[in-house]
Amino acid sequence: MEISIIALPLVASIISGFFGKLIGDRISEIVTSLLVTISAIFSALVLYEVIVNQYQDNIIIATWISSGSLDVNWSMKIDALSAIMLVVVTSVSSLVHIYSIGYMSHDPHKPRFMAYLSLFTFAMLMLVTSDNFIQLFFGWEGVGLCSYFLIGFWFKKDTANTAAIKAFIVNRVGDFGFALGIFLIFYLFGTVNYSEVFDLIPTIIDKNLIFLGIEVKAIDLICLLLFVGAMGKSAQILLHTWLPDAMEGPTPVSALIHAATMVTAGVFLVVRCSPIYEYSELALNVITVIGMATAFFAATVALVQTDIKKIIAYSTCSQLGYMFFATGVGAYNVAMFHLFTHAFFKALLFLGSGSVIHAFKDEQNINNMGGVWKKLPYTYGLMIIGTLALTGFPFLSGFYSKDAIIEFAYLRGNTVGYYAAGIGIFTAFLTSIYSWRLIFKTFHGEYKNKDIKIEETHESPFVMIIPLILLAVGAIFAGYTFKELFIGYEGINNFWQNSIFFLKPLSTEHPPFWFLILTPILVILSIPIAYYLFVKNKDLPDQIANVNKPLYQFLLNKWYFDELYDTLFVKPSKNLGLFLWKFFDIKLIDGFGPDGISALIKKCSLKANKFQSGFIYQYAFVMLLGFSALLTFLIVR
Repeated sequence: MEISIIALPLVASIISGFFGKLIGDRISEIVTSLLVTISAIFSALVLYEVIVNQYQDNIIIATWISSGSLDVNWSMKIDALSAIMLVVVTSVSSLVHIYSIGYMSHDPHKPRFMAYLSLFTFAMLMLVTSDNFIQLFFGWEGVGLCSYFLIGFWFKKDTANTAAIKAFIVNRVGDFGFALGIFLIFYLFGTVNYSEVFDLIPTIIDKNLIFLGIEVKAIDLICLLLFVGAMGKSAQILLHTWLPDAMEGPTPVSALIHAATMVTAGVFLVVRCSPIYEYSELALNVITVIGMATAFFAATVALVQTDIKKIIAYSTCSQLGYMFFATGVGAYNVAMFHLFTHAFFKALLFLGSGSVIHAFKDEQNINNMGGVWKKLPYTYGLMIIGTLALTGFPFLSGFYSKDAIIEFAYLRGNTVGYYAAGIGIFTAFLTSIYSWRLIFKTFHGEYKNKDIKIEETHESPFVMIIPLILLAVGAIFAGYTFKELFIGYEGINNFWQNSIFFLKPLSTEHPPFWFLILTPILVILSIPIAYYLFVKNKDLPDQIANVNKPLYQFLLNKWYFDELYDTLFVKPSKNLGLFLWKFFDIKLIDGFGPDGISALIKKCSLKANKFQSGFIYQYAFVMLLGFSALLTFLIVR
């Protein structure tokens, strides 16, 4: 059963990818959706066994590499951590497959799209079930490749191609650091298997290395290099620029890749490597700072965006920041709890936005919407649920997981932890403002679309609504149902077992009462504030923007990260490339190489052609010159 969880999405991808034209669109959709759904059911059964019977196993599928001390297997590691990821990946993927049947109904390349989705699911499952860093890297690069295919699925759009290339290149930057981290692990330990590496970590605590001319602790260097890879995959600040642009792909892609699966791979990596990170205080502090900076940055940018999918994309970026600073303060189980709940409500929001875009015939600007909550009652109600969960409204899933992150950051008791908690509270308030801004501008107020009559907008078909309903159930109940399992003291001892390592036990204290109620109060207050700003007094946001125009432009241009990278990296690289092409390639290599030789031969041929005049005395003269040259050569020799 366990191997089937991985094998079924791969089989679905092969059938739809290679035989899609033969079996037709509908059968391709049914086969891929069915096989991935079966995989999701098996994953739920495995999680049940892990919860009830503390089931653990390491299933060897095949021997992959055996060279010297390097022994690497294709394997399937089953423990609490991988079981949670299996359920998240397969459940969201199966719902996205079903949703895509309706959303992509007018696309002429449905089998190819379904094949890409299934192949992505297979790669992600290989990543989360690996028992060594090489298989992890295989899945890591596999999801990167599939994301390139899916973001650029509509390859006739230049913006889609550009976004796919950007995602691929930015992730290569992170993956370079990740690969260096794996090389360093093998250099120090002679193995890449998790169990062996984790057992040997205490032996290098005091070991120093020279890296780029700087003496650093080996444990710090390993952790920071691995985290560079996590930053790229999980779109943390500095390597985040690809995520908003990736919204050029179809909306089901956004829900699968950029909400619940691929972007969480970085968080999974840090949690899986908790036996390494627990020994590096420096790395944990860096992760905390990067996480809280990302959470705040993305929330501020989302305040002024007008593309419905980009607002949710920046929200994803921000929530990933929360997960990372949870790992940074040592609360790995809380980070996984938020990853788990976030998958449901963020996939719900992305698919809900797809339903809105479907109703507005591909319109994505929220300024061209409004007043359709009665026309789209199911989508409206379900997106309200997703928004409440995202903002941490009391007793929905986000309330339990996001507030737990803020509380554990506070209980960390050091300066970085206090800063993270403060930033987390303020970011929660900003999250609530921009989330309700999206709801109010999309569904309330006056209808503002000039190209589509309001009568032409319509609710999505039930094949798209049913996945939303199932995700809404998770968004409502996942937090309360799994709270004790993930972050309760029994859960830490029984459920997680040895899948997460705690060098220092988590604090058992409780924050002050005022601290516990601060975030929920801000979240609740933000609803009437947002209603006043974006429904009752719609001119006030524009007036605020005009008064603070530099700040507004700063946020609108996403803190100018793209412009900064364009100046520092893109333009110099282009100029260097043009110089190397025009001078070295054209003038030197081509000039003295094929072009130069051909020009010389042509010139000599033109000169020699003049001797072909038909006069005997000229032929005799040429023969005499040749004979003289030959005679001179023989004498000199």
